[in-house]
Amino acid sequence: MDWQKYLLIIAMAVVSYLLVLEWNDFQDRKLAASKPVAASEETLASAVASELPTPAPSKTTVASDLPSTGTEPLEDTSTSSQLIHVKTDALELIIDTHGGDIIKAALPQHYAELNRPELPFVILNRTADKTYIAQSGLIGPNATDTAKGRPVFQTSQSQYELAPGKDNLAVDLVLQQGDVQITKRFNFARGENLIKIQYLIDNKSSSNWKANFYAQIKRDRSPVATGSSAIGLQPYLGAALTTPDENYKKVDFDDLDEESVKVDIQGGWVAMVQHYFIGAWIADKEQDNSFTLRRIRNTQMYTFGYTAPQVLVEPGTLGVIDSEFYVGPKDVYRLEEIAPHLDLTVDYGWLWWIAKPLFYLLTWIQGFIGNWGWSIVVLTLIIKAAFFKLTATSYRSMANMRKLQPKMQQLKELYGDDRQKMSQETMKLYQKEKVNPLGGCLPILIQMPVFIALYWVLSESVELRHAPFILWIQDLSVKDPYFILPLIMGATQWFMMKMNPTPPDPMQAKIMSYMPIVFTFLFMWFPAGLVLYWVVNNTISMIQQYIITKQIEAEA
Repeated sequence: MDWQKYLLIIAMAVVSYLLVLEWNDFQDRKLAASKPVAASEETLASAVASELPTPAPSKTTVASDLPSTGTEPLEDTSTSSQLIHVKTDALELIIDTHGGDIIKAALPQHYAELNRPELPFVILNRTADKTYIAQSGLIGPNATDTAKGRPVFQTSQSQYELAPGKDNLAVDLVLQQGDVQITKRFNFARGENLIKIQYLIDNKSSSNWKANFYAQIKRDRSPVATGSSAIGLQPYLGAALTTPDENYKKVDFDDLDEESVKVDIQGGWVAMVQHYFIGAWIADKEQDNSFTLRRIRNTQMYTFGYTAPQVLVEPGTLGVIDSEFYVGPKDVYRLEEIAPHLDLTVDYGWLWWIAKPLFYLLTWIQGFIGNWGWSIVVLTLIIKAAFFKLTATSYRSMANMRKLQPKMQQLKELYGDDRQKMSQETMKLYQKEKVNPLGGCLPILIQMPVFIALYWVLSESVELRHAPFILWIQDLSVKDPYFILPLIMGATQWFMMKMNPTPPDPMQAKIMSYMPIVFTFLFMWFPAGLVLYWVVNNTISMIQQYIITKQIEAEA
């Protein structure tokens, strides 16, 4: 029995299975979120009215989409609000003065379509058929957000823009609560996707002021538009947070349909994760915060957020509540700086301990070369060099097996009907010729974790989004538009198969002959960056295998 070929087939099947787990069929979806929608202020204002909190029947409960401390009073609030437009070099936002929510966030440095700078990628948005917004407010004894509704802030202007030469921009929303003036301040910095949000409580009354700060992401479960291809990448879409037991815990919409998640932790963060981008609330790291992820009852709407400890502001003093909201690309280096474990939202899977060093190495190479495509080529060469001797051992074993093919054929003719005898004589032949049938498989199995880890790196790295390589490859994060790289990959796979010994079992031989076709079809829909790696890897392997095979034949 040709154990070498069986193990090779198993190894290829495992690789194929793990890759297919990451790639699923697409369906064409006509989503409003697929391209930026230029909605009028009147349209957005009507959307605001449609999502007002429903007054609760009891004075001890708040609207279903707000957290509760059980002490919220009922207050009359006005529903008249305005929309504030904020623009920096890194963010374009719309803030609704009703609640002070961020109801739209676009990223001018990341385009919705390749070479379309006039169409910034929209991540947060509130439209007639989509809700993904960032909310924050105050609940508790002196709440501004109550069962009756949410506050309407006042602002001095409706347009804010970071001026040339300035590094910071502050946007203040003001609310008068009796003798207490509450200022909700949004702080922006040049080149920064992290927004620092403060509540300034100026207590000019004669009594203590008490409330709890809350922040949450409110989202429906509408999918993110990924293109019009029938097959492609289906990355994780859902919530994530850090807990005392898990640095990175994913909670998808189906999980929340079954059960809410509640976690108490010092500091902490909660994020809405999608391919390449996240929105995340980062809590004060010095406080003990209560995180809650849940589905709003009787709706297809979900909230992921936290409630901070109660703040007491004494009469005649100024209190400050701090929080941060990040909305932007999954930049590993920046996320590492913002909060512990937030960089794990760049999900490299269970092989992250291999994938992260590969990513750092790829980034380092790109810093010298300046082209992500050529950086992938150089990284592939480095990986091949690291495994050179191991791969040579594998190919030498394959070449020796190929040399035994005539004798294997003789054994098949003599003992083909007696499988036990055939197996015994085959093992004797291996021992006589000093050939290890596992020698060609084990080195490949040892390298497999590196291949899979690199697959995750190339799939998850936002740096490859809209990154050009050469000629027709203008975006390494999507499939080759002309399928040239997948066809080259399939050709190299076919030549490598021909260089290996033909399995004596006709069924094995037939399966092996189909493998290049199957791989070619799969890789037609993979990102060009990943296919580029595979083409270079196969080409080098083919050359190495050819040289070793010729050496063995010459020695024979």
